[in-house]
Amino acid sequence: MQDFVYQRPETVADALAALRAADARVLAGGTDLVPQLREGRRRAARVIDLKHIPELTAITLLPVGGVSIGAAATATAVAGHAALAGYPAIAESAQLIGGVQVQNRASLGGNICNAAPSADGVPALICHQAQAVIAGPDGTRTMPVEAMFAGPGRTALAAGELLLSIRLPPPAPLAAAAYLRFTPRREMDIAIVGAAAWVRLGPDGAIAEARVALASVAPTPIRAPSAETMLVGARPGEALFERAGLCAAQDARPISDTRASAAYRATLVAVLTARALAACSRRLGLEAMAA
Repeated sequence: MQDFVYQRPETVADALAALRAADARVLAGGTDLVPQLREGRRRAARVIDLKHIPELTAITLLPVGGVSIGAAATATAVAGHAALAGYPAIAESAQLIGGVQVQNRASLGGNICNAAPSADGVPALICHQAQAVIAGPDGTRTMPVEAMFAGPGRTALAAGELLLSIRLPPPAPLAAAAYLRFTPRREMDIAIVGAAAWVRLGPDGAIAEARVALASVAPTPIRAPSAETMLVGARPGEALFERAGLCAAQDARPISDTRASAAYRATLVAVLTARALAACSRRLGLEAMAA
């Protein structure tokens, strides 16, 4: 591993100042960055550790409702925090980021900024319409988490910008979300496919809103718009969920590689999307319809 300067700022202002240095890299947990530096896949003259900035490790209820998750808050903290009890899909997806040791260091902010197409923490955030709060030389801005991804390993962060937190809107009534993935091993493996779903029922029991987000089937995490469209206005049920899964498979853009063929990934999208929708249905107390 190359030599680098290690900095441990205690305020956001100090972190932004450190980022002005040439070839600086931010460390929110290090579970991605450190192996990349060790293997020569990334270079850094300066590593800026965010774990000692209280604002970036806090998980708090927002005054207007919803929750703010600091960009450096660990996956373990997210999975067990009472403020996220209304967002079980996010807590559950945090528990899929590596094994226990990794979860004690890794963060949802790092999962976003590493920009891997297979990021387990991202699809549920997209389904919940999470917002990324970003600080930089020109002040603070907010953008949807789903707009953060420019390609494998690339985000929409400009030079000198820093992800501060992830904001979740208040949980909607009669709504539920779920995230499922398939890996060859139970832990410490990259998802061959991941699928998250979110549905909100209207007063008549039909689906009023739906969101489906996929991982590992495109250069970035993506939505499945045709699946979402066919769900809206329909009543939850197994046949509907299977049709939506097939639509999601058509929305996906998988590739064949050493881990799975494109055709296998498309099949997994259909299966996992249908199962994630069924899990949403069960969370809404509609076990008979999801069966």
